[in-house]
Amino acid sequence: MITTDICIIGAGPVGLFAVFEAGLLKMRCHLIDALPQVGGQLSEIYPQKPIYDIPGFPAVNAQQLVDNLMEQAAPFKPTFSLGERVETLTRQPDESFIITTSDDTTVHCQVVVIAGGLGCFEPRKPDIENLERFEGKGVAYMVKNPEALRDRRVVLAGGGDSALDWTIFLANVAKEVTLVHRSDTFRGAPDSAEKVFNLASQGKINLVLQSNITSINGNGKLAEVNITAKDKTVTTLPADNLIPLFGLTPKLGPIADWGLNIDKSAISVNTTDYSTGVERIYAIGDINTYAGKLKLILCGFHEAALMCQSAFKYVYPSQKLSFKYTTVNGVPTF
Repeated sequence: MITTDICIIGAGPVGLFAVFEAGLLKMRCHLIDALPQVGGQLSEIYPQKPIYDIPGFPAVNAQQLVDNLMEQAAPFKPTFSLGERVETLTRQPDESFIITTSDDTTVHCQVVVIAGGLGCFEPRKPDIENLERFEGKGVAYMVKNPEALRDRRVVLAGGGDSALDWTIFLANVAKEVTLVHRSDTFRGAPDSAEKVFNLASQGKINLVLQSNITSINGNGKLAEVNITAKDKTVTTLPADNLIPLFGLTPKLGPIADWGLNIDKSAISVNTTDYSTGVERIYAIGDINTYAGKLKLILCGFHEAALMCQSAFKYVYPSQKLSFKYTTVNGVPTF
């Protein structure tokens, strides 16, 4: 059995930063993640994507951010169970918990922190004829390696931040980039939308609005995409790759049975310390919800810091919390 102070479910950026914040307070962490590597969505879905809203970094590559967070957490010697799903949570007589995983790993902890991003997730698949037939043969729901798209004809579909960001990025990589969106406005960041419109006006990308991809064709691999406009006009585009980016469908899994207050597949929390309705269980990052919630990594970092301040009382019930700036004390190690 693994014994630790805090068991963090989710080894994405927010979970990794929580290790650092816990370490400053001399609390040990064990992290569990269903993915085979740390980094969550950053490593699994868009490792090469630049991120622009991390303080102090005008831009940072997603995988580089994960690497930096691991380096920051390293002095506190976190332990990991990767490629394992949490199956059960059992409260002990002393109010601590024992967690078991799909690989029968058992973890004894004083506090549980759910930092699972969107939980277990799968891509939302649009209603496109022949879509699944070409999965892995030109159709993918994420961009893991942009270089694999170099000098290829790429069609993206969607109107959120991922669709906008990848359109901007691939404009300098692919031979031809086409973005198809069912509306004439975007849900993503206004600055990103403006960049996409500018790229279209400069002829660097094709922008097809008020249209939907209705079917795709090819002989063993993707060859063309059929687009139906609002007026029912159908246009056929040659394409080597189609990337529908319509977000992810969250699945909380066994967490949904822990007696937490669930609101539309997210966990309601108290913003004083991001505690759930169950004592000693916290939720930070994209998995939680509250009035004014913003699903940004930097917001998850803030939530991790306040959560650790609150968790201290369960790990060290007889001690008074005395937190000083790291610029005064430096970074302690175990």
